[in-house]
Amino acid sequence: MPGPLHGFRIIDLTSMLSGPWATMILADQGADVVKVEMPGSGDHTRSLANQRGNMSANFLNINRSKRSITINLKTERGLELLGALAKTADALVQNFRPGVVNRLGIGEDRLRKVAPKLLYVSISGFGDQGPWAGKPVYDPVIQAVSGLTSVQAGSDAQRPRLVRTVVPDKVSALTAAQAITAGLLARERTGKGQHLRMSMLDAVMAFLWASDMGAQTYVDAQVTDQEAASFIDLIYETRDGFMTVAVMTNKEWQGLARALDHPEWLEDPRFSSPAARDRHVNERLAMTQEVLRTGTTAQWMERLEEHDVPCAPALTRNEVLNHPQIIASGTVIEIDHPISGRLRQARPPARFEHTPAGVRFGAPRLGEHTDEILLEIGYTSAQIEVLRAAGVIGGEK
Repeated sequence: MPGPLHGFRIIDLTSMLSGPWATMILADQGADVVKVEMPGSGDHTRSLANQRGNMSANFLNINRSKRSITINLKTERGLELLGALAKTADALVQNFRPGVVNRLGIGEDRLRKVAPKLLYVSISGFGDQGPWAGKPVYDPVIQAVSGLTSVQAGSDAQRPRLVRTVVPDKVSALTAAQAITAGLLARERTGKGQHLRMSMLDAVMAFLWASDMGAQTYVDAQVTDQEAASFIDLIYETRDGFMTVAVMTNKEWQGLARALDHPEWLEDPRFSSPAARDRHVNERLAMTQEVLRTGTTAQWMERLEEHDVPCAPALTRNEVLNHPQIIASGTVIEIDHPISGRLRQARPPARFEHTPAGVRFGAPRLGEHTDEILLEIGYTSAQIEVLRAAGVIGGEK
């Protein structure tokens, strides 16, 4: 059975991380994602390090299940070609800085004339209004301006710290994929196209608000510098490694105290309720750490699991691959790529009972499907050769 988005065509003009990640999610779910790239160079992530067969691991991991066509959008005939492709598409996704698409001639107004029902999607760093709308943006910039680096530091008084993975890019990709799907649903119901705008800053602010902006929630409350709930995180040292233990409810706290052979903690008024445990979080975590250091991770895992306390070993990235849960759930899959060989990747996380998502094929070579796609939309082989000779499309075949 095809995936749930089978039958939808999406033109992908995005590059780097958040946009390609979003469109790959849709491609894995069955959409025909046509990645439009510049002849000769393509998406910048093609040129990153850690390559095999001239394909970078980064590009391979966020561009699978797509087809690639090369079009020189700096030519009038290239713009006409994009318009012809847009006529056959349901959505177009771009992540140029605001204003750039209009200078290139690929803005909504031009494409709407030839594809009135198109869902036109714009992903930007700061949105299309405000003094920073035109600023160049990468993930660390959004981490800094959203307050995420302050959250990661633990306190406003501490040195801001980056999260050591591209959280804004990933959150933006997930947000965009959901929004595009919602836009396609609205288009199916109304028959009308629209412009969907989304900024990385908005996506991350929405992501942070529920759990990290409580002090900013009440408009009439004066907010001073935020202090850390605790400078001790939930990674504990054991005799032979590291693990995490997280307790929230009274039942879990009782289980922890018993698993660690400290039932007297249950009589301590500092820990008698969730609110009290929050107020005395440093003492509680320090006491837990002192005990966990006396045994091995495996010993404590067994004891904690007996009392139904949430816990896990802190695994390295290599250890993750061999963990029984990862293996049993099939979270990591292997695929064969015609250029880069055998690949290991994370499977599409959403599992549909009747319309399964999946990796349909590996990431494309630059312009690999140019002729195939142009033939599909009505161009003849002779016309394709004329376009190639004129430099409108790349020389790849």
